[in-house]
Amino acid sequence: MHIRYTSLLTAAITLLLGSGPALAQHEELERLESARTVFEEIMDAPDNSIPRSILENAEAVAIIPNTVKAGFIFGGHRGRGVISARNEDGEWSQPAFLTLTGGSFGLQIGGQSVDLVLVVMNRKGLEKLLQNEFKFGVDASAVVGPVGRDAEATTDLYLRAEIISYSRTRGLFAGITLKGSTIKADRDANERFYGYPYGSGQLVLEEEAATPHNAKAVSDWRATLAKDRPSN
Repeated sequence: MHIRYTSLLTAAITLLLGSGPALAQHEELERLESARTVFEEIMDAPDNSIPRSILENAEAVAIIPNTVKAGFIFGGHRGRGVISARNEDGEWSQPAFLTLTGGSFGLQIGGQSVDLVLVVMNRKGLEKLLQNEFKFGVDASAVVGPVGRDAEATTDLYLRAEIISYSRTRGLFAGITLKGSTIKADRDANERFYGYPYGSGQLVLEEEAATPHNAKAVSDWRATLAKDRPSN
């Protein structure tokens, strides 16, 4: 009886330990799926979306779904998201995971969840964003973006911008100010998903030949971004 009990206990511990990585990987899959859903919903609303002229010229797109912010006027926020960039052939890279933290941003509306979208317009802006610790307002600023697929987005302000920012909360989609917010590579998430603690630059800029935990999730993510790829 004692031997049987010990065997059962050992099996249970093994099962629990083995489920740890699987549960962690599930978090990354949920994050990727949430980001994909946010992008699809935003781009399916022609009168309340990112202008096509901006997206077609984008170097990269970062989506941070369910960013939690708290407080009125003064507060903080934290979010976990993903980023992909276009390569020279116009194809989207595999996703890299990232985190965003900081003090109050934009107009505080009390404690709630916000979807953030960052459209990176050039290589310089992308390289800055993917450095070890990027801070808005110090390393670069994010221009509050225009809304509406057919909105005028060819002014010098947007053509010269390195990063254009948007937010969505309670169905309202608009530009947002992110001064003071910090973005970092989420190496722990990258390790869980790819089996190695890659930096964001390795996955997005260098296109490291990483093997994802779930190839279909990566394929679906790329396909969603490619829906608004410019025509050749």
